[in-house]
This record gives sequence, structure tokens and C-alpha cells, in this order.
Amino acid sequence: MKYFVTGATGFLGKQVARQLVAAGHSVVALARNPAKAADLAALGVTLAQGDITDQASLRAPMQGVDGVFHIAGWYKIGARDTREGQTINVDGTRHVLELMRELGIPKGVYTSSLVVWSDTHGRLVDESYRYTGPHLSEYDRSKAAAHELAESFIRDGLPLVILQPGVIYGPGDTSVLHDALVQYLTGKLFIIPSDTAHSLAYVDDVARAHLLAMDKGKIGENYIIGGPPTKLTEFFAMAEAITGIKVTRLRAAPGFMRALAGLTSLIEKVAPMPTEYSSEYLRENAGITYIGDNSKARRVLGYEPRPLRAGLEVTLKAEMELLKRKAKPNT
Repeated sequence: MKYFVTGATGFLGKQVARQLVAAGHSVVALARNPAKAADLAALGVTLAQGDITDQASLRAPMQGVDGVFHIAGWYKIGARDTREGQTINVDGTRHVLELMRELGIPKGVYTSSLVVWSDTHGRLVDESYRYTGPHLSEYDRSKAAAHELAESFIRDGLPLVILQPGVIYGPGDTSVLHDALVQYLTGKLFIIPSDTAHSLAYVDDVARAHLLAMDKGKIGENYIIGGPPTKLTEFFAMAEAITGIKVTRLRAAPGFMRALAGLTSLIEKVAPMPTEYSSEYLRENAGITYIGDNSKARRVLGYEPRPLRAGLEVTLKAEMELLKRKAKPNT
């Protein structure tokens, strides 16, 4: 089969492309700068120069494919300029889905997120859950708008499956969780939010779920592909058990985080704040839970996320090796 993949140069998309090639499929990957995607080309992936914000650049590489994986997205917390949240997550999704319909592509898989439902307040929600209130960040808002857009295309007959990962981790991650993990490994993580929890899943398993969704996913359905719900305090306690590196015992209560977010929102009006001190980041860690039940994906798709410890061991080993290499003096 021949598949078109957006976001193939990113953390998750690259692993999806690799797994597709390993399964014997032909892959066309969209890349803004193909020269920087030599690793994909070496696997036999066909690189097509383009950008989801430029619909015309998508038309030629999408023609004649058997399916589309739309994974590309904008993910930034605490950014001062958030306009790309709309242009990439919402308008870019519209461009891809419109061309899917125009070109008559048989099936698509769209990567949404659990954040579209905002804070679940400790409730482990399933695919029937809906949320209509305000969102905690521009990322959350734009992904929710894109999710609603995808559902509207489905209602109009587009053969699409929606996947909703939680937080994805693993070697090569560039998220705020990765930043916190590096801070922990280097002794710079001073405090951890209490009660904040996510459905954590290893990147290889989330990528595998994408292939399963293309093969077995029912058109028009959503599937939660998060891992086991885990508090950040539990995540770092497990990291300590694996590495022996002590983790801070300081905890930030939700009320403290919300109050600090209110203060930094005022400061941000006159001066930029580091990501971990931005009002958005603080709001998203004020006892917030982005957690979902993956039972449907297990039952229908055969999705089997590995235990958190197994994935975290691999991730920590890779990060520690990278830190050692960075610490070596130049010769």
C-alpha cells in the first residue's frame, strides 16, 4: 500500500513512517525542508517538499495514495506568538481533509489528542466524553477546534478515523515532559506539581496504534491510545527507582500553581517568561488530569501499550547517554 504522511519529520510521525516502511508499505512524507530529512530518505521514504499551511503543495504528493496519516501539528506551551496554533492545527487540518475528499482517498487517520477534552478532574473518560468549556492553552484550544473540524468532515462522509493519544514519551522527544526529565537527570528539577496526571504512552506503541487504526479502525470512530494514567509524582518516583538519581521531594499544590499562573500572566504583559514559568504551563500543571480509557482501542484495534517502567527504562538510558556525550569536552 502507498501512504501519505504529514509530520513525518517529527517525533511521532517519524516512527509511524519507519513502521510503515518496515511493514513493506510505500511512504510519501511531507517535509518543509527535504534536505533535513535524510534519515527518512535512507529508509526509502519519498520526500515531498511542502507544508500543510500551503494546500497547493499537498495536492501532487497526495494523489494516488491508498491512505493518509495526518500527524503534523503545532505543540508549544507558553509561546508568546500563538498564531501557528490556528494556521497549523486547524487550517492545516482543513487543507489535508479537503484534499482527501477531493482526491477520493479511501481512508485517513487523524492524530488528535486527549487535551481536546481539557481537565477531566480525575475522571478516566472514554470516547463518548464531550467538553465544551474554555481551554487551558492555545494548544488545547486549537487541537479541540481541529478535532471538531475532523468530526464535521466525518459527518459529511469522509472516510476518517480519529486517534487520541495522551502524552507521548520516548527517545527523541522534544516536549515539556522531556525538558522536565532532563532537568531531573541534571539535578535542576526543583519542584513537581502534585495531582497532575496524564495517560502516558511510549512512542513506538502510539505509532503502532496508527498502523492498526488504518488496518482495523472503523471509519467515523475515535480511539483513545494513551497509556496508563500516571501522576507526575509517580513518573519521577519511578525514574528515581530506575536510575538511583534522587528526585526532589518538593511538591506544588494546585492552588499554589493557579495563583502563580495568575501572577505570571501579569508579568508576561511586559516581559517574556521561560516555558516552565509561563502562565500556560503553570495552568496545565495545576492538578490537571488529561486521562482516558484505552479499552476500546485494546478491544477493537489490538492496541497494547507497554508498561510505563519498560518504556521509561529505555527513555532514561537514551537520555543519559545523550547527556554524557554532550558533557564530553571538545577535542
